[in-house]
Amino acid sequence: MHPVTVIVLTYNEEANLPDCLTSLNGLAAELFVVDSGSTDRTVEIAQAAGARVVQHPFETYAAQRNWAQQHLPIQSEWVLHLDADERLTPELVAEIVHVLSDPPSNTAGFLLRKRTIFMGRWIKHGGHYPSYHLRLFRKQLGACEDRLYDQHFLVRGPVRRLHHDYLDVLTSDLTTWTQRHARWAELEAREIIGQHHSAQRVHASFWGSPIERRRWLREGVYGRSPLFVRALLYWLYRYVVRLGFLDGPEGFIFHFLQGCWYRYLIDAKIYEWRKLRTSP
Repeated sequence: MHPVTVIVLTYNEEANLPDCLTSLNGLAAELFVVDSGSTDRTVEIAQAAGARVVQHPFETYAAQRNWAQQHLPIQSEWVLHLDADERLTPELVAEIVHVLSDPPSNTAGFLLRKRTIFMGRWIKHGGHYPSYHLRLFRKQLGACEDRLYDQHFLVRGPVRRLHHDYLDVLTSDLTTWTQRHARWAELEAREIIGQHHSAQRVHASFWGSPIERRRWLREGVYGRSPLFVRALLYWLYRYVVRLGFLDGPEGFIFHFLQGCWYRYLIDAKIYEWRKLRTSP
């Protein structure tokens, strides 16, 4: 029995999947790829790497992740969730191997530190690093929160931080990047205006984990600020106060698009739907 099972979600990821799977070298893990109807070489690449490929229609990221947890024939106690555009660093692989060789009995999961790569550049500033995400946890104690976008995993029990990074390699194709964020903006707007309800959510707390603290800032501070103005202020905070300008030209593009344009689009969607609600 392997100490951990890795689950990767895919849809037409032939460009990203090889590097993702190669980054798992050295990790004694069973590998599942949950595909949602890819028409490129994704399935072929996954099978050639020794992964077990399972097809399942995609609804939302949360639904897909939870379906995988509940229906895959997972034998290990621990699971590690990755996206196809994410990679483990060799240092993180070694750390996971070490910690799972004798996992602490009072720990339900581990927070992994994300390093964002945009247009080939590590985005170090603007409050974007370090960013912690719960990806490694005991299968019976964890699940993905039921959220339309920007979902996090939840566990029942204490969590610890690992010390090394995993990479989130964002596409250098800005057309693909903006198209994806346009879809995600609509999902996020639906969350905010209350079209999607669920009790399974990250608890927002300033005194909690890094994930809980970010959720508190997002909902308690940013979420209560005026539409449109908050997007501009947030970008200025990231780019000036948090030194995002040190990330160079790629950083300017990233911080402006992700920190201002994307959030302005969310607010525009909210404004549009509120206006339609009040129209006679």
